[in-house]
Amino acid sequence: MSSPSPNTPIKVMIVDDSAVIRGFLGKILENEAGFEVTSTAANGQIAVSNLKKNKHDIILLDVEMPVMDGLTAIPLLLEAQPNTRIIMCSTLTTENAETTLRAFALGAVECIAKPSTTQDIYAKDTFRNILIHTLKEIAGVRKIAPAPSPTKASSNQSSREARQEALRAPQTEHVTLDRSKKIVTLRASNQGFSGKPELLAIGSSTGGPNALFELIPNLKGIQIPVVITQHMPPTFTRILAEHIEQQTGLKAVEGAEGMPLLPGRIHVAPGGHHMLFKKNGPSSVITLDDGPMENFCRPAVDPMLRSAVAIYGEKIMTVILTGMGQDGMLGAREVIKAGGRVIAQDEETSVVWGMPGAVALDGSCSAVLPLKEIGPWLRKSSLRLG
Repeated sequence: MSSPSPNTPIKVMIVDDSAVIRGFLGKILENEAGFEVTSTAANGQIAVSNLKKNKHDIILLDVEMPVMDGLTAIPLLLEAQPNTRIIMCSTLTTENAETTLRAFALGAVECIAKPSTTQDIYAKDTFRNILIHTLKEIAGVRKIAPAPSPTKASSNQSSREARQEALRAPQTEHVTLDRSKKIVTLRASNQGFSGKPELLAIGSSTGGPNALFELIPNLKGIQIPVVITQHMPPTFTRILAEHIEQQTGLKAVEGAEGMPLLPGRIHVAPGGHHMLFKKNGPSSVITLDDGPMENFCRPAVDPMLRSAVAIYGEKIMTVILTGMGQDGMLGAREVIKAGGRVIAQDEETSVVWGMPGAVALDGSCSAVLPLKEIGPWLRKSSLRLG
């Protein structure tokens, strides 16, 4: 995806039934260089009408609104302008968390927690910074180029297929990885521990829930603990764990202080806390950390991986899925250094190739694979689930 011109403002539409919230969000963006609030809307129906009249790069979309709610609006917004990016802006309620997860399936790319008071909006290092960081990251990967001609598309497809085939090869040293001709180095030493790992750690962000729903069914029969850090606010992570269990059949829980890591169970980092681990006799338990955000996130993948490496060393398998930013890259370095293995999702199947791309381009991975191949690879090459 092409990056926006540095001189072109990021055009944003704010959709919320509260005039107060629309005003506060608009003021934040108007005071930030590089953004332009092109329009506002009090409900989804007005938003669709606005989108048909003017181009918008990003839409901040409320969930509950009169006339037309956010969930109903998503398909209509994407039909009117397929390349726009929709960010759900929701309050932290169970009902809204359920709705937001459905919104991802309909095409929303991210969610942020809508503040309930003006103090929350302007609190230092919280909502404002998260909002601006999220918008900049997502705007940096939006599609703004016209579709290639059939001949060019065919050529690009062939080169992508050749590139992906090379990336699957364990002996690969240097491979041209993406359309900007960057080079990834998959070093022989990155193949790591060849035995059965004792922990599977997964990091994901934008596009992550749907990627997890596709990956996790491949883990049926797993006999080691699985830990996941998905960038999500509080309440949402509990609902995510419930959805994982409902859709995959594997036991999944939101992590809690002192909770033991159990084989065959999936442990999701709770929103608002870094999920770390410590030894408790022969077993490991979860400990929650409320320290500073890392990579603008809490929970973040890097602290989870650092903590896991300290306990499991080389016997850790890591998967970095779709997501913006580079959270997980430094942690992946530690995993590789300890002798563990890291798999990164490829660019073609990622909603945003930020996190897995950072790991791949850093050379801190054993393989770069399409999403549909990661699960089978884990079963055959690592977890040996039969």
